[in-house]
Amino acid sequence: MTPQIKALDHLVLTVADIGVTVDFYTRALGMRAEGFTPAGGTPRMALRFGAQKINLHQTGAEFRPHAGHVQAGSADLCFLSESPLDDWQAHLAALGIPIEEGPVRRTGAEGPILSLYLRDPDGNLIEVSNRLPT
Repeated sequence: MTPQIKALDHLVLTVADIGVTVDFYTRALGMRAEGFTPAGGTPRMALRFGAQKINLHQTGAEFRPHAGHVQAGSADLCFLSESPLDDWQAHLAALGIPIEEGPVRRTGAEGPILSLYLRDPDGNLIEVSNRLPT
């Protein structure tokens, strides 16, 4: 039998400025900043949400091992939210963060979703979505 993956624990974003990234994701998306030090390693920064986290790498100072072609602004991430998209639109507008597209219907991992698209400071495409009834 082929081994199976259960869940995503974390992913890594390579960013131009960790402080700017932390500010955006905490203010705009409600994530929590968390410093951590891997065993025998250098202190690092992560963004926590739900049971997942995003580890941050500074462009030009990536931790090893890392992706083969690290580049700030190359990610496309979809986050699920239970908050209505109308609330997200008002929140993002109050912060002066433009919505690139949406709300639009899309297909998520477990069925239909309704999504807003925006960009983080590095130009990564960020999708904030609500699950829709199937």
